[in-house]
Amino acid sequence: MPGDNNEPGYASPWAGANFIPLQPEHNSLRERRTWLELKRLAASVPEAGIHFQKVQLQRRHKDMKDAHGNFHGAFAENPWFKDLFDDFRKLDVSELAPEYDAGCQFTTVCINTSIYLPWLLGQCARNGVKFQRARLESVEEARNLSHTGTPAGFIINATGLGSRSLGGVVDTKMLPARGQTVLVQNTIPAMMMFSGTNDGPVEEIYMMQRAVGGGTILGGTYELGNWNTTPDPNIATRIIQRVVDTCPEVAEGKGIKGIRVIRHGVGLRPYREGGVRIEKESIGQDTWIVHNYGHDSWGYLGSYGCAQEVLELIEGHSVNQSQSGVSKARL
Repeated sequence: MPGDNNEPGYASPWAGANFIPLQPEHNSLRERRTWLELKRLAASVPEAGIHFQKVQLQRRHKDMKDAHGNFHGAFAENPWFKDLFDDFRKLDVSELAPEYDAGCQFTTVCINTSIYLPWLLGQCARNGVKFQRARLESVEEARNLSHTGTPAGFIINATGLGSRSLGGVVDTKMLPARGQTVLVQNTIPAMMMFSGTNDGPVEEIYMMQRAVGGGTILGGTYELGNWNTTPDPNIATRIIQRVVDTCPEVAEGKGIKGIRVIRHGVGLRPYREGGVRIEKESIGQDTWIVHNYGHDSWGYLGSYGCAQEVLELIEGHSVNQSQSGVSKARL
């Protein structure tokens, strides 16, 4: 639940978080749908903890040779999302960090997760959602946990990394993608993300300033299969040094000593081989599971699009059952 920040397997609080499209154009519908809602919230619902922020994406040609790069979609030479943002433009050579070859800039959003997650919880409560805590050995146990006192017709499986061990799912395609970050007091001129580093393929450079005084996230790492939840001080030092090297103004000209650390963090992204799983599965007794997990680094980016897809699966099923003579009320 929001506030349970002592569990790195609950990755949402540890994310930056932002909206920088990562998917190829043929698979962009979920991101397109999500952007419409995040943009609306940033413009008209300040209590949600989302604000507009310029972002610069910078790439090196040599990084793009790795076909399996984590954020390659963001660094495409001719990205489909250039038409999504009104102020999209390519960066001039003079604006690039040392060793980087090309880039672009546009206005997107950054999310203060410590505000946004409780706000989402409040929106659910406002709409009549009932909450309870329970530890399940199998997803099928959720069928009898409905507050209505009757067995549930639908179970939404959004257990993230937990889907690797949850009975009735046991998806061995799930793995942690360890991310280490540093939260600092320093402000930044713009959100920035870079295609690669000189410190190895699992280490990254990005920075983003959270809304409503939430500090600035410096990152990071992407360590697939690493379950270690303890921040590594050597990695933290490299993260800070990379940020200072690529954007010296963050440290106000004081080098690494100019970074004012609030805390260190580790989160385990719910990576899934083959990508997100959104599909419907019958478990008998008029009960269906709709799976929605495996979002990796992409959870906030596709959140509303994925939720809409889940809703469409449920509504489509209800219509089909109604047409087959099964009462919708039963579902």
